[in-house]
Amino acid sequence: MDKQKEFKPYIPAEKVTPELTFTSIAMGIILAVIFGAANAYLGLRVGMTVSASIPSAVIAMGVIRILMRRNSILESNMVQTIGSAGESLAAGAIFTLPALFLWAAEGKTDKPGILEITLIALIGGLLGVFFMVPLRNALIVKEHATLPYPEGTACAEVLLAGEKGGASASTVFSGMGFAALFKFIIDGLKLVSGEITVAVKGFAGAIGTQIYPAVVSVGYICGAKISSYMFAGGLLSWLVIIPLIVMFGADITLYPGTEPISQIFAEGGASAIWSSYIRYIGAGALAAGGIISLIKSLPLIVKTFGGAMKSMKGAGAASSLRTEKDISIKTILISVVALTLAVWLVPAIPVSLLGAVIVVVFGFFFATVSSRMVGLVGSSNNPVSGMAIATLLVATLILKLTGSEGIAGMTSAIAIGSVICIVAAIAGDTSQDLKTGYLLGATPKKQQIGEIAGVVSAALAIGGTLYLLDSAWGFGSDQLAAPQATLMKLITEGVMDGNLPWNLVFIGAFIAIVVEIIGIPVLPFAIGIYLPVQLNACIMVGGLVRLLLDKMKMKNEEKRTEIVNDGILFCSGMIAGEGLVGILLALLAVFGVDKMLDLSGILGIPAVVSDIGGIVLFGLIVLTLLKFSLWKKRDK
Repeated sequence: MDKQKEFKPYIPAEKVTPELTFTSIAMGIILAVIFGAANAYLGLRVGMTVSASIPSAVIAMGVIRILMRRNSILESNMVQTIGSAGESLAAGAIFTLPALFLWAAEGKTDKPGILEITLIALIGGLLGVFFMVPLRNALIVKEHATLPYPEGTACAEVLLAGEKGGASASTVFSGMGFAALFKFIIDGLKLVSGEITVAVKGFAGAIGTQIYPAVVSVGYICGAKISSYMFAGGLLSWLVIIPLIVMFGADITLYPGTEPISQIFAEGGASAIWSSYIRYIGAGALAAGGIISLIKSLPLIVKTFGGAMKSMKGAGAASSLRTEKDISIKTILISVVALTLAVWLVPAIPVSLLGAVIVVVFGFFFATVSSRMVGLVGSSNNPVSGMAIATLLVATLILKLTGSEGIAGMTSAIAIGSVICIVAAIAGDTSQDLKTGYLLGATPKKQQIGEIAGVVSAALAIGGTLYLLDSAWGFGSDQLAAPQATLMKLITEGVMDGNLPWNLVFIGAFIAIVVEIIGIPVLPFAIGIYLPVQLNACIMVGGLVRLLLDKMKMKNEEKRTEIVNDGILFCSGMIAGEGLVGILLALLAVFGVDKMLDLSGILGIPAVVSDIGGIVLFGLIVLTLLKFSLWKKRDK
């Protein structure tokens, strides 16, 4: 408590400045929808999402400070609070909800309605915010000295460096513009190849790379280590396991394939073997990785939950200080009860009363775990997928034992898992934002209202986004692999029906265990096994660029940090820019207009020329990244 009294935020409690204004709400909602849609597209493509807090913050500073000539750091903080909620809600939704579309494509059920998707996302998002309110005093205030909340602290530092906001914002917008142009050339006009693959005659494996700015950006933001783990997983699956399957399988017909392996390879090459077999091995590795991460976190989970419950005893006490005011506990309890009843009673949500109880119990537990985990190790290491897997396993088993079987039971399990996944993602994001606000001197109650605004706006947009992407390319396709959602589908089917190719799944699980034993992070390696090697190679290029900047010899360490951070901002902009153009192209594909833009057929561009053009464009993507990081002009 003494440490709490000693801490003085940047804006004192007795000083009142603009915070929850019309400008901050409007800008925050726009960014929540933009980054939510962009992250949904990115996550469905590569199985990973990125934080929108810092890009939202610098855009807010650029607009509020430079264009509007206003100077309120708390107003800019409110924009990033609302904007980051959209990204987190999208991340939670895409991990699970596309499974419902996959079942619809197989003819097992109807597509989920937009209302169903919106309500599931909205209820999960609101529960995530409400569960975090009573935990704020326990985790953010009382453990200020022990829980660093890396992203929240970094965002506060960016906002405190407000005089650089204009230049930083221009870097983000430049990234959006360049990525939009590159994406339109590749997938809109189709003047160059978006993917280049090289295969050696007589060898069943293949290697290559994609040519996309957002994928390069993921590698740069994640860094060389994570990128290398993903690339290693891709090399194992495409240059070791696929050749072994083809070499030893020959004329064998192996389930789930319906033709001899040699025939599958002859018709579709390494990609066909990956689609038929490797994805199940990758799914097994992902499932094992999620469970391993959860088991490793169990001691911390138990300690966290117990400590938070003890600390919450005085959390509801009213305070006269502006910086200590939360949404009242009474409002929280009424809201949670109302949302629980909505999960059970609203016909659009396929969840029973038992399912609603599971949602609340698991939701509050994992919200506590998520908030503590991101405080210690950051949002990137938050085991949301492990929590979702655990929830799905328990929920599916309970539903099966209570007589809810078949597709009805599976859709109910996915709905429950979706709410829990979104709860965990939003709780982690909210805690990071509240940490930023605590350091800056924001009003917690206003931030919590801002989180609710971000959740509502993103929930209203996510249903249309998922429908649009599914209509354009289909989940589970080469364009939108949807790895986590496919995994959740496989787990639910496996528990309910027992019709999985368990041999392949167990091979993947034991690969994950071996990788864990030798000390390599399991989840990025498992994602690398699951995803195409071309995508992993593109991520690796971004990781190598980051490694180059990290290892460069410089006299001034602050300059290196500034260069790396500018690269992160530019990459965040590129992810948003490509995501938005991806949404636009999906819209054009739905209406059949995309074929009118396709110049590859009109001009008759040979495949070799298209590949060379792709390599040249890839080089330009890397050069623009260096231009806005290493070679960026800076004021002395």
